[in-house]
Amino acid sequence: MSTPSASDTPVLDLLANMTADSVQASSLDPQTLMVARLAALVASDAPPASYALNLAVGSDVGLDADGVRGVLTAIAPIVGTSRVVAATGRIVEVIDVAIEVATAELAAEAAAEASGTA
Repeated sequence: MSTPSASDTPVLDLLANMTADSVQASSLDPQTLMVARLAALVASDAPPASYALNLAVGSDVGLDADGVRGVLTAIAPIVGTSRVVAATGRIVEVIDVAIEVATAELAAEAAAEASGTA
């Protein structure tokens, strides 16, 4: 029998740590590294969760929406339009989920303030 994990999300924690470690270990500056990672995600037909993890880190190092569009535009002739369209859909999906989570958190905070439990 295994001991309980200190976290409720050990796999996501591991992936986040691996991403952070790669930023520190690379000779590239963090933003260039995240541009390369984004291009690799598109080329490998990565799932939405991979975009969520990497775009969060990318945002932390200054990769904004214009940068993401620039990467997608730059790699389209190499990986093909179908990969870029699929990646764009996955990125939109990730953004939609983030908006839903943020909206729910704001609603919960507003409800707590209204009831005086904040």
